[in-house]
Amino acid sequence: MVQATPLLLVLFLALGAHSLAVKKCSLTGQWRNDLGSNMTILEVKENGDFTGKYLTAVSASPLKIKESPILGSQRTTNEKKDPTFGFTVHWNFTDSITVFTGQCFVDEHGKEVLKTMWLLRSHAEQPIDDWKAT
Repeated sequence: MVQATPLLLVLFLALGAHSLAVKKCSLTGQWRNDLGSNMTILEVKENGDFTGKYLTAVSASPLKIKESPILGSQRTTNEKKDPTFGFTVHWNFTDSITVFTGQCFVDEHGKEVLKTMWLLRSHAEQPIDDWKAT
């Protein structure tokens, strides 16, 4: 039985190796944040460029919220499983633009999660108002 133990261990590792494979995070698809906003990222091209659409659930604008276009890029020069990315949302219902930057992760349960930071810029009527436009 002593000689069978290494064989069983090798057999277990060979059969179980597929379940230990690292899942690579993919931006393509539909995403929903904790505030209820929805984003769809279409195909990420070979060079990392992508487009999509964003429908925010929150806005300070008194105008009706409309779906808005996304233009972005994902870092593709390495084979890391958790890619970094950035994208711009050109809001169709207000005079502002938001830029997002972040990273796509696969959590311990195999779920893809985006962690981002964002910066919103509104139009300023004059240079003195610049401080409150970002």
